[in-house]
This record gives sequence, structure tokens and C-alpha cells, in this order.
Amino acid sequence: MKIYTKTGDKGDTGLLGGQRVSKADPRIEAYGTLDELNAVLGILAQYVPPEDKEALRRIQWALFTIGSHLAAGRSEKPIPLPTLESEEVRWLENDIDHRQAVIPPMRHFILPGSCMPEAYAHLARTVCRRAERRLVALHLAEPVNPLFIEFLNRLSDWLFVLGRHMSYLNQAEEIPWKPEKVRSSQDPHSI
Repeated sequence: MKIYTKTGDKGDTGLLGGQRVSKADPRIEAYGTLDELNAVLGILAQYVPPEDKEALRRIQWALFTIGSHLAAGRSEKPIPLPTLESEEVRWLENDIDHRQAVIPPMRHFILPGSCMPEAYAHLARTVCRRAERRLVALHLAEPVNPLFIEFLNRLSDWLFVLGRHMSYLNQAEEIPWKPEKVRSSQDPHSI
């Protein structure tokens, strides 16, 4: 299989069903952002314990599943695709609850950067939120499976808690956001 086909040189791309659309189409924006999220999760997987790497692989599989449905487009012929079950959302919720039972309660907003895995978890969370926004925008134009949006919403929560859990496991002190420090600046023009 050739990597380059030259079929997208004029700014369009093919969906699985054969339809050609602009590379700026909301559908392409949505699954392109899922692809970006998947790449960030691949980096994060290099910094977490084996059990968390396994969880990230499960999530990557789910993201590819959602992406395959988006890439299928509105094909007239049925395309066999993997399915995403609501159990994946429940699994994220259960894991969030489990992790939150271990880490100290949150008493302030935190700034990303206490340790490498925590920072990458927050980067993944922000890309996940963008993927969710792209999917919602697509859903407004043409309906998508609501479970896909629900999964991304819960995944961003999971990534937030994973980040905090990574700080805890690495004995890295979370960085609190203290707005009074900004207000106490000597520069009257500071924010």
C-alpha cells in the first residue's frame, strides 16, 4: 500500500464509503482531532505504570472506533465497523471513582506541570475537550452517535483525574493556582 496517493493534493479527502469531502469539513476536523488526541495518549503511555498504559490502549482503541464511524460518512452501502459500547463510559466513571478515593481531595485549581505524566495527561485532556467540541459541531450539522460525545466528555474528566493521580504516585507536589498573587503585583499594568 502506497503512503502517498496524491488524491488529496487539491484539498479534499476520501471517506471510507468513497465520498470525497473538503479537508476543512467538520467531519474531517472531528476525526483529525481524535487522531491528534490518540497521538498525545501514545506519548502519555510512555510515562505511566503498566496498568495505566493498558487503560490508555483501551481508550486509544475506543477513539479509533469513533474515528472509523466518522470516516465512514454517509455511505449508501453498509460498512462493517467496530462498535463502542456504553460500558466504556461506565468503565471510565468507575476508574475515576477508584482514583479519586486514593488521591487527596482537591482544595484549589491546579496548574499543569508537577511531573511529566501529569503534564501530558493535562495536554491530552485539553485535546480531548477540543475533540469533543469538534464532534458537537459536527453533531449540530448532522447527527452522530450521542455515545461518542458522552465518551469524550467522560474521557476528559478521566484524564484530569489521571493527571492528579500521576502527581500523587510520583510524589510530585501539585501546583496551586493562587489568583491573589496576580493581584498583588507591583506593576499596575499587570493582569
